[in-house]
Amino acid sequence: MTDWSLKKHPQIAGVRGPVVVCVMDGVGNGRQDEGNAVWLARKPNLEFLAASSAYTELLAHGTAVGMPSDADMGNSEVGHNALGAGRTFDQGAKLVDQAIRSGALFEGKVWRELVARCVRTDKPIHFIGLLSDGNVHSHIDHLLALLQRAAAEGVKYGRVHILLDGRDVSETSALQYVEQLEQALAVINQTAGKDFRIASGGGRQTTTMDRYGADWRIVERGWKAHVLGEGRGFRDTATAVETFRGERARVIDQDLPPFVIVDAQGAPVGRIEDGASVVLFNFRGDRAIELCQAFEQEAFPHFERKRRPDVLFAGMMEYDGDLHVPGRYLVSPPTIDRTLGEYLVRNRLPLFATSETQKFGHVTYFWNGNRSGMFDAAYEKYVEIPSDRVSFDERPWMKAAEITDVLIEELKKGELRHARLNYANGDMVGHTGNRDAAVIAVEAVDLCLGRLIPVIDALHGALLVTADHGNADEMFEYDKQGQIAVDKTGRRKAKTSHTLNRVPLYVYAPDARVRIDSSVQKPRLANIAATTLQLLGYAAPSDYEPGLLLPA
Repeated sequence: MTDWSLKKHPQIAGVRGPVVVCVMDGVGNGRQDEGNAVWLARKPNLEFLAASSAYTELLAHGTAVGMPSDADMGNSEVGHNALGAGRTFDQGAKLVDQAIRSGALFEGKVWRELVARCVRTDKPIHFIGLLSDGNVHSHIDHLLALLQRAAAEGVKYGRVHILLDGRDVSETSALQYVEQLEQALAVINQTAGKDFRIASGGGRQTTTMDRYGADWRIVERGWKAHVLGEGRGFRDTATAVETFRGERARVIDQDLPPFVIVDAQGAPVGRIEDGASVVLFNFRGDRAIELCQAFEQEAFPHFERKRRPDVLFAGMMEYDGDLHVPGRYLVSPPTIDRTLGEYLVRNRLPLFATSETQKFGHVTYFWNGNRSGMFDAAYEKYVEIPSDRVSFDERPWMKAAEITDVLIEELKKGELRHARLNYANGDMVGHTGNRDAAVIAVEAVDLCLGRLIPVIDALHGALLVTADHGNADEMFEYDKQGQIAVDKTGRRKAKTSHTLNRVPLYVYAPDARVRIDSSVQKPRLANIAATTLQLLGYAAPSDYEPGLLLPA
């Protein structure tokens, strides 16, 4: 039986007021050059914190957040898992790698059922997911392994519905992944009777990969293309991509419209029909759940599906462990228990969480260990601010002011012991590749911090300001010589993906008289939970990563 008691910290009394953890999403510490929107931004409040706070840098990528290697970027999912759990767990990419390499995935009941159904019905196995090696939502190697194994086990027909990236990888790299996939399909099709091909696709920001119910129209476009075979038709994917690029100057892969691959008569080659199997091969959950609901829910209010095919549907992982979405999955997700939030609630310490729609699930679901809902509504309050439905570089301030409004309102009630918030600006605007907009995004966050600091002072609280990973700190790609890369026209190549840079941690606690504990080796996001408990005056559970503070 879990011991939920929290013991008083032996050295740090903590602060009287609330301890607020602020995540500046996508704001890392990068090179000080013209590609670093964080460095370029005017940020007097962060400069004040730098002069007034205990400060260190945190690892937010690779093995420090449970990814397979230190060449892997961090992301908001694994970052918020670590922030809330106080420990580092092996994450989706690593778990799927292990399951494929060991063969455990293919020996599992779900995979056997998916294959058996297609062999029995003589229908295709369909794969839907993000086509890149970004390793944030998916990895092309996972897809290729699934395709090859399905063909080897007797499945005659395979169809792939590809979502183009340009966000976790280079902004116009789609065709290199398409070529890699087409080559693999060609090898499979050398075997007599095999027919494996691409069936539909679209950019991830326009097609299928919505999250948190922000814009169900994105899922509807995907449903029409993948399931119904409705949409603009092309004979092959390369033609679709090149046509869209020719029609819209400087469009990047994530924003390409949906398309359908058709035969010589104009008929779609891969509509999803009764009797088929369908695998969503993304391992990350936030942008996978809505498509699962479209396939699995009997009553579905979000758009008119026209038809819901009788298929065997599975996800790469269970994307929501509380709601059990999807019903079938190939790899079990990490079991994350005893999160910071649950400890606080069980000790009757009131807490508050807020963000806008784009990151609301990160301060709730992911922070709570991939758990939907609250632990105890008597001690928790969550507020979601609806995000704008526009490209975020058009309104780079996003909803930072509104988030700050509701947080300050709750803090001034004088009841909270802990609050957490996420400013999405640095990440969501960073993903657009628009450096100038990213500068404004960072400045908007800084302005909001300037509103929070005096409230923390008045309440005798503490403010921890950090980030879940980098993004806006590298808005241009670098060449092999370490210089900003340019294309054939001399235009600087925008970078839309996360970075491998460390992230800042400012610990602003004027009443606490604390300093950074330099003995902690390789501090990381998981150290934040114990550090929060230190400022509340409590010792962390013994298996948590250690707190980063010592008495001054």
